[in-house]
Amino acid sequence: MAIKVKLREKAISGNRKSLYLDFYPAIPHPETGEPTRREFLGLYLFDKAKNPIDKQHNKETLQLAEQIRQKRENHLNKPEIYTGYELEQKRIKELGEQNFVAYFKTLADKRKASNHDNWVSAYNYLETFTKGNLKFADLNEKFCNEFKEYLLTTKSNKSSKTTLAQNSAVSYFNKLKATLKQAYKDGYLTTDLNAKIEVIKQAETRRNFLTIEELNSLVKTECNNPLLKRAALFSALTGLRFSDIKNLVWDEIHHSVENGYSIQFTQQKTKGVEVLPISEQAYSLLGERKEPTDKVFEGLTYSAYENKHLYQWIGAAGITKDITFHCFRHTFATLQLSKGTDIYTVSKMLGHRELKTTQIYAKIIDQTKREAADKIQLDF
Repeated sequence: MAIKVKLREKAISGNRKSLYLDFYPAIPHPETGEPTRREFLGLYLFDKAKNPIDKQHNKETLQLAEQIRQKRENHLNKPEIYTGYELEQKRIKELGEQNFVAYFKTLADKRKASNHDNWVSAYNYLETFTKGNLKFADLNEKFCNEFKEYLLTTKSNKSSKTTLAQNSAVSYFNKLKATLKQAYKDGYLTTDLNAKIEVIKQAETRRNFLTIEELNSLVKTECNNPLLKRAALFSALTGLRFSDIKNLVWDEIHHSVENGYSIQFTQQKTKGVEVLPISEQAYSLLGERKEPTDKVFEGLTYSAYENKHLYQWIGAAGITKDITFHCFRHTFATLQLSKGTDIYTVSKMLGHRELKTTQIYAKIIDQTKREAADKIQLDF
């Protein structure tokens, strides 16, 4: 007579249910030899699970319990058969012996452009932390949290004197989570470990920008490097990054009677193809048109020496803010929003992939309004 094995539940403390196997007819207890109908599995479910983590726990626990039930039933009724469950466990064990760090590297290699560079940086920190050797079987919440702490406290690979910036740690840890998620999909992990670990919170960043009055002051102030001045003002009028301005060629500058001036180019950072309308005032900063493949800002370079000219020009205009070239891009964004341009349009003009990146500038505008409101104080 075949022995039936059922998976059953029993209510226990803490709003939980213990899982056990019910045998019919009874089988000999493996230790006492006495007939028994029950085998408790040491597994439990959350009763009336409501949050996603508890629901996921219940789902994975039930899957494991069912695998155990199937194995018991096969052994009791067909002991000569190498069960499908056992084959699956063998496969999982073999995958667990593979190197997670090497798997991470394969995912990084598939990325392109700036995203690839970011993945490679994340890989370098992971390789240093693990010494390049970490089995899938050794991945758990403890390891993930230890790596998170490492990212928040380690020195930057770019400068041994400074700690890795928090937002860089955010980005690199998110790469780990993305890899864990993919590993679960690919079958290397039997549980969705990614869903169980918390992200690193994004740090608020301070983005300096210039007012329209300060920009006009810079227009009227001489700069020891006129090319740098034209490029900076062009950035403030278009929102372009230094790298995109530096690589701009005349073939990318277009004009039509109907639509006016525009730039059609590929962003250096995101590699996205963009069509950016520009004003006639911005076009006037470009100078005399040359051959299609000639650089528009020929000779523009980024160096400590050139930055010195930038700082001197800023200071000569009476501006005491800490302004870098990239702040002219911030200036474009904040001025557009303050003049009423909707955030979606500004996001597109900046070439942002996600709207949340542009929302940082909206926070700056709100803070600026708050500071302006607080300037009026009466003697109550």
